Amino acid sequence: MNKKFKVNVNHDLSFNITDQDIAGLDALPTSKTAYHILQENKPFLAEILASDFNKKKYTVKVNTSTYETVISDDLDLLIKEMGFSLGSTKNIDVIYAPMPGLILEINVSIGQTVKEEDPLLILEAMKMENVIASPRTGTIKSISVNKGEAVVKKQLLIEFE
Repeated sequence: MNKKFKVNVNHDLSFNITDQDIAGLDALPTSKTAYHILQENKPFLAEILASDFNKKKYTVKVNTSTYETVISDDLDLLIKEMGFSLGSTKNIDVIYAPMPGLILEINVSIGQTVKEEDPLLILEAMKMENVIASPRTGTIKSISVNKGEAVVKKQLLIEFE
């Protein structure tokens, strides 16, 4: 089955792509976050400057221009169409690893009060640094991982009081 994605760029340009479009892209990685892309015989240098995996937001620099992008899949679009919000995570008391990776940084400590969107930790996965942000305001009850530790998908990372 062909997966479809909707890409919103700088809040004013929107287009659809498929996983087949992505697979057909002539792109070579030049570093963990940079790619050399050839499109219609024109070279482009693309670099991922920032990523927020949970919100599916990415800051991408192509040659000298920087773009803010949001990538939605079919499920995201269906949820939005039904009138539900992806932000209904306010009652979350635990945070699990969304994917396997390596804990690069822990930005909080036990007993610390955090606000919604505060960065809790950085998880490196698939050659990208993903900032795991707080889904709500609260106090950190426990941290179940250490810096430099490898984690598996759905492993407990942080608990709130």
